[in-house]
Amino acid sequence: MIETITNVNNAVNGVVWGTFGIALLFIAGIVMTIVNKGFQFTHFGHWMKKTIGAIFKDKTITAHTEKENKAISQFQSLCTALAATIGTGNIVGVATAIVLGGPGSIFWMWIMAIFGMMTNYSENVLGIYFRRKGENGEWHGGAMYYLRDGLGKYKGCKWIGIILAILFSCFCLLASFGIGNMSQVNSIAGNMESAFSIPSWITGIGLVILSSIVILGGLKRVASVTEKLVPLMAVLYIIGALIVVFSHVTVIPAAFASIFKGAFSVKSATGGVVGYGLQLAITWGFKRGAFSNEAGLGSSVMVHSSSNVKEPVRQGMWGIFEVFADTIIVCTLTALVVLTSGLVDLSTGTMITENVKSALVGEAFGTVFGKIGPMFIAIAILLFAYSTVLGWSHYGTTAWGYLFGDKTSVIYKIVFVIMIFFGCTMSLDLAWDLSDTFNGLMMIPNLIGVLALCPLVGKITKNYIDRKLHKEDIEPMISAFPDIQEEAAKEIKEGAE
Repeated sequence: MIETITNVNNAVNGVVWGTFGIALLFIAGIVMTIVNKGFQFTHFGHWMKKTIGAIFKDKTITAHTEKENKAISQFQSLCTALAATIGTGNIVGVATAIVLGGPGSIFWMWIMAIFGMMTNYSENVLGIYFRRKGENGEWHGGAMYYLRDGLGKYKGCKWIGIILAILFSCFCLLASFGIGNMSQVNSIAGNMESAFSIPSWITGIGLVILSSIVILGGLKRVASVTEKLVPLMAVLYIIGALIVVFSHVTVIPAAFASIFKGAFSVKSATGGVVGYGLQLAITWGFKRGAFSNEAGLGSSVMVHSSSNVKEPVRQGMWGIFEVFADTIIVCTLTALVVLTSGLVDLSTGTMITENVKSALVGEAFGTVFGKIGPMFIAIAILLFAYSTVLGWSHYGTTAWGYLFGDKTSVIYKIVFVIMIFFGCTMSLDLAWDLSDTFNGLMMIPNLIGVLALCPLVGKITKNYIDRKLHKEDIEPMISAFPDIQEEAAKEIKEGAE
């Protein structure tokens, strides 16, 4: 029976994350880039100014909402989204791409991220535009809402939108227990046992206690933790990576040369079939780009939609920055750590060490930090993986609320917390594979919605540019629902946004 399930899962997973799935993600990124006239390029300075540049200047970005207001700040929404995307994939995934696809895979990872910025942007714009307040007073948005209320409003598409919204929610719910929970805590337990000899069951009990306090406290408590945890873990990892890279500063030019050379090399690094090396570089680069930032999967839009922002484009720009920070910054630094540490023959792209995954990155850090290097990576994986658990707890809660109502969401949260212990103590190879499949299956209904609604995204973007950059006096496009549109438009005109 298990063998049959595994075979079916592998077949589905091959379709979702094979050539078809990756091509669909890439095409969606190109389409959304064209529809929005290359917003990530043409308005680079603007979205940087309105995101990372505004954190230190605009207090409304980081200001917490009142106790009775269930919305979270823009910065909290970014940190919670990054909590779910900056995970073990930024360490293990990048190392795997270099081992299997060569240094050139990093170039194709960048390409996927550059176009993925506009997919993530579009998801967030639609998320804000179609969001509604739930029974608990929180803003709820995501693929399920713009599938039902956006795609479903097209002539003859009502039931298509409803069915796709339900499918997306089911896939998200199932994925939250796997890729968003058990697979992450299993990595934590394994690394804590190997690095610090802490038994898995002790790690499991500790994580259950911590998670109960945070997750059962609701989104605002999750967001208050992630806004502290994410900057801390990101800064620590970036500083550590920069120390390693600049300790091998003379190798940096050769590392970049190997990336660009490997990206277009038709020869396999191991002397195989001509063209196979290029195929591997593109395949693994695109996969890592897609897995790392989750643009196109419709996951992070669920927390971005809970922000107290009013302008859909403002939250869309945070989506662009999310992909930029996750892939262009963190993943690139991991790649440079590996490539500059002498563990890869930069002239041929072949591996000199037998270590793979996190052990490879740990060895790379060890070239500078000695025995502390692998321990540093173990701690980084703990922080990265646990933050992913917190982020995905909200995604699962949103999906549960859509299917069964907000009032029953405590049931999901309790089960989610309990599964953390089992994730730490069980062998989960099959569960990991299944969750990977459900995670990928979220992409299909989500991208159908994004692509079907791309003209609307283009109109909202143009409306914002005309008002904010060209100073035209026109009515803002804020919401698909008249009551929200009227209230938000009034506040924007009064200078609240």
